[in-house]
Amino acid sequence: MSDKWLNSLITSGPQEGFELAIKLSRMGVKYTQPSGEVRDKLRPEYAENADSLTAASQVIAINFQTVAAANNYWRS
Repeated sequence: MSDKWLNSLITSGPQEGFELAIKLSRMGVKYTQPSGEVRDKLRPEYAENADSLTAASQVIAINFQTVAAANNYWRS
């Protein structure tokens, strides 16, 4: 992928930070499996799997920790 989409980890607050964490997680999947067709084919397998959804939530949480730390936990 050659498109630059991540300019900064700095966000205006926790909500925007959480949304960035989700974007980071989704882009990680996109970079790992660039074929949208394959991702669409696999989605039904994990969409109703509790372990897969828990793992996805864990990845988002880890990314949120990274964003929060980069923003000094939004403390002035």
